[in-house]
Parts: sequence; structure tokens; C-alpha cells
Amino acid sequence: MRETWVVGAVQNRFGKMKDTAREAATRVSMEAIRTSGLEPKDIGYTFVSNCFGMTEHQGHLGPLVNSGLGIPHVPSATVESACSSSSAALHEAYVHVAGGFVDAALVVGVEKLSHLDTLSATSYFAVGADYPFETKNGATFPGLYATLASAYAKQYSTRPEMFGAVAIKNHSNAARNPHAHFQKEITMDTYLSSPIIASPLRLYDCCPFSDGAAAVVVAAKEFVKSPVTEPLVFRASARAGSVTDMHDRPDLLGLPSARIAAEKAFHQAHLEPKDVDFIEVHDCFTIAEVLALEDLGFFPKGTGTRGAVEGLTARDGKIPVNPSGGLKAKGHPVGATGAAQVVEVFEQFNGLAGSRAVAKAQTALTHNVGATGGSCSVHIFTRR
Repeated sequence: MRETWVVGAVQNRFGKMKDTAREAATRVSMEAIRTSGLEPKDIGYTFVSNCFGMTEHQGHLGPLVNSGLGIPHVPSATVESACSSSSAALHEAYVHVAGGFVDAALVVGVEKLSHLDTLSATSYFAVGADYPFETKNGATFPGLYATLASAYAKQYSTRPEMFGAVAIKNHSNAARNPHAHFQKEITMDTYLSSPIIASPLRLYDCCPFSDGAAAVVVAAKEFVKSPVTEPLVFRASARAGSVTDMHDRPDLLGLPSARIAAEKAFHQAHLEPKDVDFIEVHDCFTIAEVLALEDLGFFPKGTGTRGAVEGLTARDGKIPVNPSGGLKAKGHPVGATGAAQVVEVFEQFNGLAGSRAVAKAQTALTHNVGATGGSCSVHIFTRR
């Protein structure tokens, strides 16, 4: 296995795009390649993540992106793993480059849903669940994550303010991120006065539907002789799955796929949670961040809410979590989310994070979940 780097990573601003998904994906891909110091001709494979292309009547996006980049002969593949699609694509790119099949690969994730009404967008999101047993019976992801939140709150006597502290922290970070969908801070009063979406989850517990695109260039160390950026060194790329339907799980106090993927990643990297300087976790809902902190091993079971409440997960805390603002406030364009987490690590390591910078960060972890944990990817990166 060759030492493998991320040498370029770019995203657009999440929110509402005027561009089509095809246009946005091509733009960020070209910019990521330019940033890496490579050229389109250096790309040996393109991995595309786009879950809802049918909303624009467009599938088979890879050849269109490659044609826009001037490399129509390069093979492409679409990788779908619900909300963890582009981190699954990143894993495939890593395998191809580390295994010597290509010297450089492009990962691009993109989504456009702003032209849909909320009901339609929610319905599209829900296809990531089990249609006959969950979606068809009225379960949406706010409802499914509310079930996880209810189980957690009952087991550990969690108060609404504890979830609110997660939302407040992530909005504070997003206010410093020019890529973020919501660039504004909120107060506890704002959080507590927001409407219930699916009890106990309030409006500010839930991530937004976002348009957006993010691209990552992966290359072998031996191929990039003189990097023009501070590369991210892959220390681990791990994936796992778990039972899709929550009614078939032994408990609702965590996501098995996240625990398994984390164990694999730390084993690959020969690291422990204490060695990580900051993390980007999949906080589609505030309960998801709490569960992630426990599943990844940063907090013991039942204590994940301490992170935000006690300031431990703040930008200047013991283990900064989601300095980007996370899905909660940066936004969640499904196919782009995992790649955008890597963009945050890239910007942190390259001095591009501005006032949200994590001081002296040397090691970072990204955690990206598909649906309610049917899929999960965990990546660990270090500086050279």
C-alpha cells in the first residue's frame, strides 16, 4: 500500500445554488485540481456522489463532469451510501490510489434540492430508510432521530438544554465559516422557543436541506513530488454497516456501524481518541453528535452531552468538534457532506480556516453516517 495524500479540497457555499448539480460539481472539481497543483490529465478515476439527481432528471453524472474537465476518456463511478456517499467514494479513491491502480483520483459530491418544496425534499431524503417498514409507514429522518433522542433522554435523564448546547456551539462555529448555510449564532432562548419538529427535537436540533458541492483530490505521495499545499496524509480509511431498521437493533443508544468503523480506523492508524486534535462528525441532528462522541470513544456512554455543555467540544476546548459548523449549521447537501468534512480538515491544516482555526492541529478525524447508521465511514488524517 502506497502512502496516500489529499492534495486538494474545495467546496462552494452551502445553501441555495443557481448552478445545476452538474455545473457545481464541475466547478469545484476543476478548482480542487487546480489547488492541488495537478492537472485534469493526471486524474485516473473519478468517483461521484449524487443521491438525488432524479430531481433534475439527471443520472450518470461522472462522464458529464469528466467531459467538463476535458478528460472524457477517464472512467467514473457513482457511489451511493445515503448521507455517507462521498466519504464512501473517498474510501474507494483511497483504495485505488494506495493499491496502485491509479496515481490520482477525484472525489466529488453534489446535491441540489432547493427547487423542491419541503415535503418533496423530505420524501426524497426518506428513501435512505427501509421503504416498506419505515418510510411507507410514515417514518421520516426527523422522526427516526427523534426516536433515538427519546431513548437517550429516557436512559440518561437528558434535558432539552443539553441538546441546545450542541446547536449553539455549531452555529457559533458556522458564523465564522464563509462556506456555511447558516452564518449566524443563536442563543438558548432562541433554541428553546423554536417549534417542535418531532418530539423531543426542535427546529434548531435539525440540519437544513442544502444545495452544495465539494471535491477532493487524492494522490500517491510518490506521484506528487513537490506538493503545493500541506497534504492530508491518510492514516485510516474505514467503513462499516449495521442493521438498517431501528426496530431490529438491540438498543437505540448508539450506532453500531459507527462503533465498528471507529475501532477499525484507530486500529489502522495505530492511534487512540486522545491522539486526535479535532473531529468533524455527522450531526444531522443534535442527538447524532452526542451519539457520535460516544460511538467514537471520545466520551463514555451517557456522557456525550457534557461535550457542548461544559465547553469541551468548543473550538478551544479539549476536543474541538465540528469547527466547520457541522451539518447542523454548515449544511447538509447529502452527496457532498462527507467530502466537505475533508475540505474542513484541508483548510485547517493549510491555514485557511480563519477565526475558526483549531490551534496546533496535527491529527483530525471525520465521521460520516448514512441514514440512521446503515452505513458509516471514519477517516483519520495527519500532517506529513
